[in-house]
Amino acid sequence: MRKHLSIIGKSLLMALLIGAGAACIQVFTFSTSAGESDVDHQLRFNEGYKIFSLNLPTNLDFCGEHVPLEQLDVRERLDRELLVNTYWQSNSLLAHKRANRWFPVIEPILKREGVPDDMKYIPLIESGLTNVTSPAGAVGFWQFMKETAMAESLEVNNEVDERYNLVRSTEAACKHLKEAYARYGSWAMAAATFNLGRGNLERQIGRQKETNYFNLLLPEETSRYVFRILAMKAIISDPARYGFHLRKKDLYAPYKTRTLEIAPPVEDLNAFAERQGTNYKLLKLLNPWLRDNTLSDHGGKKYTILLPAEGFNDMPADDE
Repeated sequence: MRKHLSIIGKSLLMALLIGAGAACIQVFTFSTSAGESDVDHQLRFNEGYKIFSLNLPTNLDFCGEHVPLEQLDVRERLDRELLVNTYWQSNSLLAHKRANRWFPVIEPILKREGVPDDMKYIPLIESGLTNVTSPAGAVGFWQFMKETAMAESLEVNNEVDERYNLVRSTEAACKHLKEAYARYGSWAMAAATFNLGRGNLERQIGRQKETNYFNLLLPEETSRYVFRILAMKAIISDPARYGFHLRKKDLYAPYKTRTLEIAPPVEDLNAFAERQGTNYKLLKLLNPWLRDNTLSDHGGKKYTILLPAEGFNDMPADDE
């Protein structure tokens, strides 16, 4: 039976390759029609390939605060980020897919901590909702530097790095953002502080005598920061308006997990994973904050481990 299927598979593959080759020859022949002028060729190309400018929103807010679109530079800064994210299609498609998995983890923490829901877009623009490490050494979804993370009570050592723990790092980010908001009375300025650092932002405020984010001249990355959030908020909130069409089954579903509280030491995380009915790869996938193969006793501290639950590997529903 398997041999028969293999022969059928080889025959189908050969047919597909021949068909693809014929299609390529046809396209090539068509694209180099004899006697076609350069102008005619360009006009025919333009008929099938169109790029559109975007209509900007007429009213916009960030965390409930007015975005002054009546200002020329504000409109153009927003336009830039909307264009970049609309026409960087692969990046924005991945943003949609990952947001479906991770926003349900982030949103209730923001709500519980009294931080506006718009702040969930910070880890999206910072890291693409992945546990990357920046060239400067910032780590995790929220891109905390080691010193900042430890100042916000995150554990960072050779075995445990809570910058990779989405729940703990989101809680730390909330604390950081609320402290900045209490100082400046503006969530836009709180976001700017998260990017630039309080000391650097204070220097700009002192130099310019200005505390409104939209009126400050800031380094380019920070100047773009809130607008990058606004652009991703607009695109993910209304994808069809920007040309993105995703079905429910196209999105990355939240992981199905169960929790287990453990008290170290754990001498071998590979053996621990096997005892829990899983493997080392999935243990590290669900708990990227575990940075070694062991977990020592850190002053009697207990840890909550995520493990695969029933249906973890199920395919998403085939909903349109």
